[in-house]
Amino acid sequence: MGDIVVLVKAALNPETIRSKPDGTVDIDAMSLKISDIDRNAVEEANRLRGILGGKIYSITVLTWGPVAKRTKDLNMAVQEALAKGVDEAFILADDSIIPGDPITTASAIVGIMKKEGLNPDLILAGEATIDGFTSQVAGRVAAKLGLPYISFARKIELKDGKIVAERDLEDYVEKVEAPLPAVVTVTREINQPRPPTLLQIRRASRKPQKKLTASEIEGIVPPKRVFEDLRVIAVKRKQIIIEGETLEEIADKLIDYLVKEGVIQL
Repeated sequence: MGDIVVLVKAALNPETIRSKPDGTVDIDAMSLKISDIDRNAVEEANRLRGILGGKIYSITVLTWGPVAKRTKDLNMAVQEALAKGVDEAFILADDSIIPGDPITTASAIVGIMKKEGLNPDLILAGEATIDGFTSQVAGRVAAKLGLPYISFARKIELKDGKIVAERDLEDYVEKVEAPLPAVVTVTREINQPRPPTLLQIRRASRKPQKKLTASEIEGIVPPKRVFEDLRVIAVKRKQIIIEGETLEEIADKLIDYLVKEGVIQL
């Protein structure tokens, strides 16, 4: 029997983005939610459990703080993963590693796995998180553990102790295989995540969750990322009114203005 670890992130919800009067992003006003593509990873973990036969563990490292303010959103993200089929959750929430970066997050995930004695046959994650989109964390975890790494998988098969995956490389699809254990990131196309049932939601609250602090984990690399300036892209209308006696005259004036602004070239 083989276990599966799924990396689940409580990410900034882009639907709640807010800006301050000076145009900078108000991160503290944004809520967190489970990263969308992580839902696909959890869904795939449930399918593959039918083959491997083990348990599904999730690991969550909080990267947006402060912890006291983010606790509710963090718990909701973890609860959703548990309701979707995760058997046990490990959560690292510590202000000392916030804001996190891919190096810090990957080292924390590996540290949690070693501390908790997790030796899965498969580690799954979304191809990227909706707030960072670096696509680095899973690859760094694989490097630290010395495991094969397959990214952007749109289809996965397990057979004869190997994983066979189709990788989506935009202009073509590549088929690769690697021995287990391995680390794999999945794309949105791999499946359609199902919403949890009411019974699954009720059961989720009774599933084990272990909350950890940075002092309990060995090998965490301190974060080095510093946010100098995060801004919302502001679109301002020039409110130009073009008038003319005829449609042809208005069209000519419009073309002249667009040429002047560099929008089109004649």
